[in-house]
Amino acid sequence: MNRLRLYIELRHHRRLAEKRALNFSENQVAKWIVIISSSIMVVYLMGFALMFSLLVNSDRTIMPVEFMTALAPYLLTIDFLIRFLAQQTPAQLMKPYLLLPIPRHACIESFVLSSMLSWGNLVWFWLLVPYTIMSVVFSEGIAVSLNFLLFYWLLIVANSQWYAIVRTLINKSMLYWAVPLLFYALVFMPVILQAGKAEGWENMFELYGLMGTAVNNANPLALLGAIVLVCLLAFVNRQVQYHHIFAELSKSETTTLHHVAQMNFLERFGEMGTYLQIEVKSLLRNKNPRKSFIFATSIILLLTVLMLFTEVYDNPYMKSFWCIYNYLIYGSMMLLKVMSYEGNYIDQLMMHRENILRLLHAKYIFYSVLLVVPFLLMLPLVANGKWSMLMLVSYGIFTAGFQYFVLFQMAVYNKTTLPLNAKLMSKNGLENNYVQVIAQLGTLAVPLLFVNLIQHLCGETVSYMLMLTIGGALIALHRLWLRNIYNRMMKKKYVLIEGWHTSR
Repeated sequence: MNRLRLYIELRHHRRLAEKRALNFSENQVAKWIVIISSSIMVVYLMGFALMFSLLVNSDRTIMPVEFMTALAPYLLTIDFLIRFLAQQTPAQLMKPYLLLPIPRHACIESFVLSSMLSWGNLVWFWLLVPYTIMSVVFSEGIAVSLNFLLFYWLLIVANSQWYAIVRTLINKSMLYWAVPLLFYALVFMPVILQAGKAEGWENMFELYGLMGTAVNNANPLALLGAIVLVCLLAFVNRQVQYHHIFAELSKSETTTLHHVAQMNFLERFGEMGTYLQIEVKSLLRNKNPRKSFIFATSIILLLTVLMLFTEVYDNPYMKSFWCIYNYLIYGSMMLLKVMSYEGNYIDQLMMHRENILRLLHAKYIFYSVLLVVPFLLMLPLVANGKWSMLMLVSYGIFTAGFQYFVLFQMAVYNKTTLPLNAKLMSKNGLENNYVQVIAQLGTLAVPLLFVNLIQHLCGETVSYMLMLTIGGALIALHRLWLRNIYNRMMKKKYVLIEGWHTSR
């Protein structure tokens, strides 16, 4: 099989992957919700295109192409962050093909090329094409317009390769977060040097607008530079993917004897204490859960420091958003995948009646207690008067009640086993679980809309008291709704067990 034939065959496999997914039936309704949400995003992008076009057309001091290339750092940074929700790296797709007589380099190259030619790289064209039609075509001509769109597409493709490199390195070690942080610090250096003042933003706008000048003047160095950048990043991505895949495949398992904390204080809670020990030791002994916990704690700490020492997030809407988000980080990063890690040893959990119910109960207690961490980290915001204690407590109670009530429903739908320690490769990669996406968006967006609506109608104090009431009621009734979740799981236990076994 030549490389072209291999590429076509692998592309065909990836198109079929979603239909073959274990959660295909549950995904369909959620997928349509995601499609509708994406359609709304498209409308927003076209709205921004109209706004930018009107702004540029009324200002003769800057060329349309210069204006949009000056915005490239912001658009590409947003694009980089959004890719964490959807784009898989070649390493995450490799495992099903490792035992086949396919050259690994050729397989990786096919996945790298697929990521470059993905339709997802054209999403920003809902902004770029209308803008080009309204501002570039009639002022600069069709040739410049096509040159501009090609240049921007090359930048987006380069960004996709940059994301794959960074994501693979981060999967290997959290310390590699320093790489994108340093890179974007360099990108936004004009603003940083001016400490965020208007002069810094103007200097940055002028600096990146020079790319648009080159494109507008048909300077061949602009396209040539973009092509070289794409080729260089694609080559580096190929090497990084192959190196990390080979390192993980050839890694020999070693067992290190060390002292394991007994946590005897939990034994007083009987069987429940045993399940609590499972939760604690899962974070302490397994790489992937531990990495998620450390990453979540780091995000909470970083956001709290930003809110404490800046005034960017001091308006009521942003205060509500970040308080809800900080409390929800642990749930969205770990609890959203409830029962996925347990799929590795689900047979032992299914041996006795109501084991799963006790496990769910222990998880609820553990993650509720874990909310003390963001509570303590955000206390300085109360001490300096930015937030009120009533707000902090009410959001915490609401998270433990309503938010966790929603997230625990995923136990009925999660039937894909996640590896506890393998960092790069899994049998199914990161399948697009649209149910998880909807649950995550719902737990963030619904409370935020509710709080802001009640605050607008009745004031902050009333909204906080309502959140306390709703959250407190669901906490008091947690045994009932956990029992309901358990009963629904048992009705489809054979489907769930088959999914956990198949996806190991």
